[in-house]
Amino acid sequence: MNMPLGMIALLVIGVLVYFGIAQRLLDRMRLTDKQAILFILAMVVGSFIDIPLRADRTLTINVGGAVLPVLLSIWLIIKADQPVERVRAISAMVMVAFIVYLGARYLPYEPDTMFLDPKLIYGISAGIVAYVFGRSRRSAFIGGVLGIVLSDVIHLVTLLRNGIRGTTAIGGAGVFDVVVIAGFVAIMMAELVGETREKLQGGHKNSTSKISVYEFGKELGIPEDKFKGNSSVISMEERKKNKKNAENNSRGDDHE
Repeated sequence: MNMPLGMIALLVIGVLVYFGIAQRLLDRMRLTDKQAILFILAMVVGSFIDIPLRADRTLTINVGGAVLPVLLSIWLIIKADQPVERVRAISAMVMVAFIVYLGARYLPYEPDTMFLDPKLIYGISAGIVAYVFGRSRRSAFIGGVLGIVLSDVIHLVTLLRNGIRGTTAIGGAGVFDVVVIAGFVAIMMAELVGETREKLQGGHKNSTSKISVYEFGKELGIPEDKFKGNSSVISMEERKKNKKNAENNSRGDDHE
């Protein structure tokens, strides 16, 4: 029996996380190593769990393919640094859902007639579209994951409107694989483009990178008007030294 594509992708991600290779990505995704591994394990286990939404079990929602990815995406939206990031994520979600809906409508229904596994086609396409509209790593991931789940919901609504009955599992079956692939491709696209841009701009900033005097003064609680118009910078070493001196002076004032 062949292992599902989604499981393979999760296994690869888990290995990258375990060996610390994906640490940079996890930082951008607001996750620690332990949280990421636990989430991956939860998705694997959850892929076998369908929650019934109807008493006759003709409509269910898959835990690993819908519930957990949606919860993570919502959490990332809440943690977004700027409102524009939320807008991009939602825009990416809508566009991914639209593209997948068009694909399901016009592409052949029989997998054997397609040049590539439909799961890969939908997943990779969704990931690319999610990055183009999401632009950042988090927005791209959110757009790719929520877009696939939304397209599944749209498909369900279409069936109900046409009076077509059957058993539907939101996020289940092959959709789980597409969700994982879409999220993975979206992040990888964002990381690849982001890394390329940083290298073209001179690489990552090192530990002696500069920080504005205004930011340093703000950290020490010095009034903003003291630094208005001051664009000078200090090194990280000077910042630590000045902060330590400020703490020592504060202790001296307390003793007096």
